Parts: sequence; C-alpha cells; structure tokens
Amino acid sequence: MNHEVKGLDVSHHQGEINWKKVQEKNDFQFVFIKATEGHDLADKKFRYNWQEAQKHGFLTGAYHFFSMRSSGRDQAQNFINTVPKQPNSLPPVIDVEIHLQHDKNKVRQELQNLATILEHHYGKKPILYVTYDTYNQYVKGHFNNYHIWIRDIVKFPILNDQKWLIWQYNNRGRVSGIPTYVDINAFNGDINEFRKVFLIKTAGQK
Repeated sequence: MNHEVKGLDVSHHQGEINWKKVQEKNDFQFVFIKATEGHDLADKKFRYNWQEAQKHGFLTGAYHFFSMRSSGRDQAQNFINTVPKQPNSLPPVIDVEIHLQHDKNKVRQELQNLATILEHHYGKKPILYVTYDTYNQYVKGHFNNYHIWIRDIVKFPILNDQKWLIWQYNNRGRVSGIPTYVDINAFNGDINEFRKVFLIKTAGQK
C-alpha cells in the first residue's frame, strides 16, 4: 500500500487499545470508532477509545451500525446521545451491512432519515460504509451526494458510477498497541486533499 493517508476503524472487539503505543509505533492519521448500533446499543469501549485517540493526536470520527429493526430517527437519537458534537471531529459514518432481502425503498427511507438528522445535528454530511452487495442493492443511484467508504480486502476497489473516498483494504491488520486483528483503511488522495475534504485546519490557519 502506497497511500499517503491511512487510518483504522475499531470497536470493543479490539479490547483494551494502548493508544499511546498506536501513535508512537505506527503511521496512521485517522480513526473511526464504533459508537452505536440500532436504537439502543452503545459500544462499551466508545468513550475510552474516543477520548484516548484524541488525546494521542488522531483525527477521530464515530460510526453507527445501521439496523432495520428500528427507525432511522430513533437510531439517530441513539448516536446523538452517545457521540459528542465537536467541530474538529470527522463526519459521522453509517455502516450499511444489512442483509439483502429488505424492502429497498424502506431501507433507503430509513437510511435517508438517519443521515439527514445526523447531518443537521453535526453539520457534516455522513459517510456511507458499504460492501459491494449493500452498495448495489440499496445505495447505488440514490445517495450520489454522499461520500462512500468501500470494503474490498481482495483488490483495488472500483465503483463504476461513483468515486469512493475511503477503502477498507485489510480486516486482519496487526498494529502495535492493539491486541487483536484490526481493520486498516486508506483515503483516496493525499494529505492536502484529506484536509480539504474534512475541512481540517493546519497550524496557523483560522
């Protein structure tokens, strides 16, 4: 991998992460942390990971695991109740990994409701994390103004009709400071493009 900007995504499945060691021993610029799932689940390691990752200089964002067992509105409230509103955080991410037999229009409606409420609250348009299956089934052609985070642990990803922003290229990464396998991701661009997309100010900027 020769991408300039790389990052991690983590949850309680990674156990007790030593963020000091992650920062000292590796070259990652960002991390997305699981915050919530559905309308009532909050990841038990979210608060610790959020605070420690920021403390050690990582650009942090939170992700929500989307469910069709509750409304997009209720899921948005769960996320808002869990994730602090901070101007320097990365946009919310909605993880769309549901099965493929749901009613497509219903999925799109609830996903849009969730995304709209999160954008209104945080002032940042959410990123949609997808597999090829969920992208083709539910997202393609309907969320063209949203950035896409694609999973492909086999090859360089191609979405014929839409440019991807983030690529999860490894789901069994080994990283100093993390006791388990971890997902590793690459940003589609250099560090200047990364800062521009996420409105990150460098030293001296106002």
